[in-house]
Amino acid sequence: MWSSLYWRDLAERALKTAAQSTAALLVTSDGVGVGLLAVDWPAGLALVGSATLLSVLTSLASVPIGDRDGASLTVGIVEK
Repeated sequence: MWSSLYWRDLAERALKTAAQSTAALLVTSDGVGVGLLAVDWPAGLALVGSATLLSVLTSLASVPIGDRDGASLTVGIVEK
């Protein structure tokens, strides 16, 4: 958990979650894209922030279960 690889992995996962949540926010309105001006940005950004926080918390919670050098629940091969 204290390695730079772990924190890079955690940050990458959090950024991906934020980007995916923002993309979903922009395209969800009865199945039709809503556009930048039609989005309820305060509520939308609260949702994006919540999803990102949950991503970080999930990565932190996975430390005792998965590979200690990564933020994943699975044990994988770590390239150094």
